[in-house]
Amino acid sequence: MNRRCFNRLSTACLVGSPFLFHQGLGHALILSDLSNAQASQGLKVALENGARAAVASLGRPNGFLGNDKVRIPLPGYLEEAAKLLRKLGQGARVDELVAAMNGAAEEAVPLASDLLVGAVKSMNVQDAKKILNGGDTAITQFFADKTRVPLGDKFLPLVKKTTAKANLAEKYNQIAAKASAMGLVKGDQVSIERYVTGKTLDGLYLMIGEEEKKIRQDPVGTGSAILKKVFGSLR
Repeated sequence: MNRRCFNRLSTACLVGSPFLFHQGLGHALILSDLSNAQASQGLKVALENGARAAVASLGRPNGFLGNDKVRIPLPGYLEEAAKLLRKLGQGARVDELVAAMNGAAEEAVPLASDLLVGAVKSMNVQDAKKILNGGDTAITQFFADKTRVPLGDKFLPLVKKTTAKANLAEKYNQIAAKASAMGLVKGDQVSIERYVTGKTLDGLYLMIGEEEKKIRQDPVGTGSAILKKVFGSLR
């Protein structure tokens, strides 16, 4: 795409985007003094910052377990069994399994950084257009489309290793297999490792979505010089 065409695309996309209005002000950015490279860099900085913040918030002790939005629960069909176990004085065993599941997620999430940053660096003009003209979840969808499958492959071995430490994975899988044979559970819930991996990815993209909301609502508040210039030059 030539420079003239890119200029028209950049201006059309950027001016129409929620990224480019400071909440409550409604003033469009003036882009005439910004180069295409700056506009591209600003968007990439926004995406990379959001991804890194999401990883940092989740990839630490209690990042999942201490966050009600992303805490990984027992699969639904095991909740009733867990209630019975607690009544029988086995609550500690249930808590240990939940803690192990969430701990595995917390250990796995830092592995996402390189792939998320790589997705940003690979962003092309069409990706940028979709993000800037997209809705409130366009950034989150961009990351999910680019990284969910490879991240699942990357997370699974670590999740298996971590859940095995609790000596509960085998018991979980035996129960899940029996439940599956009776049609009570399907898909990823048959294996605790795959269930946790899927929930880890769900939590990661949910938190990327939270960061996306912050960027859209207050791009100037991100503190990045290039974001202030590209997204915060208001009149």
